[in-house]
Amino acid sequence: MDSTRIDTSVPHPARRYSYWLGGKDHFAADRESGDAIAKAFPAVVELARANRAFLRRAVRHVAEAGVRQFLDIGTGLPAPGNTHEVAQGVAPEARVVYVDNDPIVMMHAQALLVGDPRGRTSYLEADAREPEVILGRKELAETIDLGQPVGLLLVALLHFVHDDAQVEHTVRTLVDALAPGSYVVLSHGTMDFSDADGIAAYEKMFAARGTDVRARSRARLGEYLRGLELVEPGIVPVADWHPDDSDAPRPVSKDLGIVGVVATKR
Repeated sequence: MDSTRIDTSVPHPARRYSYWLGGKDHFAADRESGDAIAKAFPAVVELARANRAFLRRAVRHVAEAGVRQFLDIGTGLPAPGNTHEVAQGVAPEARVVYVDNDPIVMMHAQALLVGDPRGRTSYLEADAREPEVILGRKELAETIDLGQPVGLLLVALLHFVHDDAQVEHTVRTLVDALAPGSYVVLSHGTMDFSDADGIAAYEKMFAARGTDVRARSRARLGEYLRGLELVEPGIVPVADWHPDDSDAPRPVSKDLGIVGVVATKR
């Protein structure tokens, strides 16, 4: 890994997310960015943790449905409840490929994400905006058989891609490559639950490049998933998707929210 490509003076979403989750793999620029966003949107740390819990529940659901292969794009830095830990907890033979475009993430993944020897865990450095590159990499072909069902994870990823046409291309290219019986797990920032003040604060921060998250509506996310069957309850706040405790309090915010969905390809 070429360490000269790692610029720790520039905040990176994966390292900032690690900071919000209470991890230790972050730098001053990431903490400053995270604190600035949290000041404008106080619920963001709680939402980040709710999103991580959604990932764990969704992976468990897909594994329990019989899927034994997972492609986790935009994986971020290792944290409790990584995809392979959850999937292999259900089926030790599960295979997982992690993808991220941050060299630091890849270094940590290779060092820390050691899966069950009865399955397989591999890693590749690539950008979600180049789905054809991901699908063509030998690391993917050596671990995942695209002729069999795959659990595709796009968790808290696509809101970092600002261009709608690019997101459409990424999702459609990846979904088209999946076999019937595959699942897509997606979560994304939204302003659907915000009041006028919250939307104004978000638009001001986004225009000033204070956040790199491009919020999208649930309707737009549904367009990206057209042709797929949404698992009930559809596109909902991440804390409301198959909660472990239906009576537990849910994070509610009028600023930036995160919705999640699981969909299957019939």
